[in-house]
Amino acid sequence: MPTDVVSRQATLLDSKQLYRICELEQLSKDCQSTAQLTPLDDIVGQERAQQAVEFAMGIKEKGYNIYAIGQNGLGKRTMILRYLSRHEPSDHTLYDWCYVVNFDDTRSPKVLKLNAGTGLEFKKFIEKLMLKLVKAMPLAFDNEMYYARTEKLKSQLARKQEAALSELTEEAKQKGIELSLTLQGDYQMVALNGEEPHDESSFEALTEAERNQFESNINGLEVKLRGIIRQITEWEEEFSDKQQEHDEQVAKEVLIHFIKPLKDKFKHQPEARTFLTGMQADILDNLDIFLEESEEQLGLAYASLEKKMPRRYQVNVLVSQGTQKFPIVVEESPSYHSLFGYVENATFRGTVFTDFSLIRSGSLHKANGGVLLMDAVKVLERPYVWDGLKRALRSRKLDLSSLEREVSLSGTISLAPEPIPLDVKIILFGDHETYQLLQHYDPDFSELFRVTADFEDLMDRTPTSEAHYARFISSIVHDNNMLHCDRAAIARIIEYSSREAEDQQKLSLHSANVANLLRESNYCAKLASSEQISVLHVEQALRNQEQRVSRLHDNIMQSFSNGTTLISTQGKVIGQINALSVISTSDHQFGMPNRITATTAFGKGEVMDIEHRVKLGGQIHSKGVLILTAYLASVLGKTSHIPLTTYLTFEQSYSGVDGDSASMAECCAIISAISEQALRQDIAITGSMNQFGEAQPIGGVNEKIEGFFDVCKIKGRSAEQGVIIPASNVANLMLRKDIVDAVALGEFHIWAITHVTQAMELLLSKSAGGLSPTALPNSGQYDPESIFGISQQKLTALRALAKTD
Repeated sequence: MPTDVVSRQATLLDSKQLYRICELEQLSKDCQSTAQLTPLDDIVGQERAQQAVEFAMGIKEKGYNIYAIGQNGLGKRTMILRYLSRHEPSDHTLYDWCYVVNFDDTRSPKVLKLNAGTGLEFKKFIEKLMLKLVKAMPLAFDNEMYYARTEKLKSQLARKQEAALSELTEEAKQKGIELSLTLQGDYQMVALNGEEPHDESSFEALTEAERNQFESNINGLEVKLRGIIRQITEWEEEFSDKQQEHDEQVAKEVLIHFIKPLKDKFKHQPEARTFLTGMQADILDNLDIFLEESEEQLGLAYASLEKKMPRRYQVNVLVSQGTQKFPIVVEESPSYHSLFGYVENATFRGTVFTDFSLIRSGSLHKANGGVLLMDAVKVLERPYVWDGLKRALRSRKLDLSSLEREVSLSGTISLAPEPIPLDVKIILFGDHETYQLLQHYDPDFSELFRVTADFEDLMDRTPTSEAHYARFISSIVHDNNMLHCDRAAIARIIEYSSREAEDQQKLSLHSANVANLLRESNYCAKLASSEQISVLHVEQALRNQEQRVSRLHDNIMQSFSNGTTLISTQGKVIGQINALSVISTSDHQFGMPNRITATTAFGKGEVMDIEHRVKLGGQIHSKGVLILTAYLASVLGKTSHIPLTTYLTFEQSYSGVDGDSASMAECCAIISAISEQALRQDIAITGSMNQFGEAQPIGGVNEKIEGFFDVCKIKGRSAEQGVIIPASNVANLMLRKDIVDAVALGEFHIWAITHVTQAMELLLSKSAGGLSPTALPNSGQYDPESIFGISQQKLTALRALAKTD
């Protein structure tokens, strides 16, 4: 706005402009409570995010996982869960995932993929089969038929052995040599002296020729004996093979009897049939597990944490899809083991061992074929989780590797299970900062999380959206089994949402706040033995909320009451103005007035920001002071420099000051100090300004107005009191009822301005300053009766005084 144009008058706001009432126009007159409203299925006000989720869920290619961006409390998780539960994909195929022994390499368990819902059934059938075999197998080897066959084979072997040895014994006897069996089980050739073996003396008594003949015969017989022993060994091996074949045949008949019904039952599942075939062959190779008599060996074979059955043939069901329902898993604590699974160890009689039956599933196993939801920060906080997740998503395989082995913490033998094919959508919840860090520092992130679901904080407030919001309230009531809200309570909650949004034209989408308010209203209603939640219960809940968090507010208000904090709400003072600020705690914010003072002294036209000089002023506040300095220079220093230095400060401020929402107040205080015109103390002002003096919007306008109103009640009310705000903040007004009522009665005022000169005219009760009737264009000469004109005359007098000095 050019400085030589007369400012328009400030706009006095009507009470209707201070609060937008919810009329619920699109709800029928018959709808009197949430009981008559259909709960909302979709995500309220989040069409953009919903479309992103729909797109990601519809595309099957790798990398289309979702990062849901938004502040905490928006209800991102609740809204996505509600959407997923009501929009289940129609083309998904689920499986049960099991681990079974790898009969070729027990350190590498194999994956068994079964139709959804059949894993536990298959496991039970195998358990029953094993229990039957444990009993039936020994019985099959403990009957007359088996013994008769075994005895026949033994007899055949014995006859052959006996025939071969008898022939050799007879030949030896004819040569005067006895073939005998020692106690150690060895065969021995002994020369005979008649019917008795030669002793040492009798043998020495023989002629040399006789002795040589005995030795020659014995050597020849020993050669034949060694041949016979080799033949006997071959017969024994043949007997063993026949016995093994016989045992296998007996076991095979038992196995076929029990396994064939299982194969028939699972004939449409080739992996199950393949496992049963492999198991049958392995049992035949390991019959000793069922027939072993050693308790130690039996104990280790049967050592189980659950069942008395051979561990080797158990089925470890990692994931059982009891129904065909789409898996939706929320992982609250995404540690490495909870996400990717782990392998337990078992101890039996002091021996630590592990096998496939001790593999435990993680959240990714349970979510396979569906969706896994996690908090991004928690994923990034836990060691090795983020790298493991990226590895799984890139390979589309779930490799259950030992974390201890990964980080070289353990040298023990561990398993290397076969990876499970992974088909899962990951949804990470996080804020904008985490998203930007991942985008900037992790090149894999944009490839693996290609879909961003950006959740809105606000939605437009229209009659249609109010009706949707009412259904959203109904959904919270139904989901939490609360008392129903009457129509007035629904309207009040929507008005509360608009206040939270700080905009009459918007509604807040922080569903956590709305849900909390409903819970507390429900509590108040039940405490009052009411059948439904009324507007009185909502108001009571809001008062209770404020009471719980308003300790600091009450302490500050008490400082105004007892005079500790100096403030004037009546009269006029030169260079002193009431600005408005907001104090925020973790769960509450409120407004309060601050006294700003300005004094002048002869100088070079500087504005000395005391807050900045003592390093209590933030950068934005310092920028605001420089902007208003530039504006004052353009207004009062067009033809000559300003021969004053102004000292500007927040009184009784002992902590940091930041923000530029006090820049219009500071400008008015400086003009007052220069012109020596008194400022009204019954009016407070808030607002930022640019170099042209135009008013700019600020935040916390409701709290600021309410803070000054409360201080006016403490210091004494008058009908002239009020607050000046930027016109661009009018849409943000959702003020307390007592302030709206005071404005309606003319006992309090709120003015909206578009330029700082409008504030000056209100505060100084004078025209800001049009051009003097005798002034030339661009001469900078103001009407001498105006604020700028008076200031100009003061400065001209100071310049003249400076020249004479």
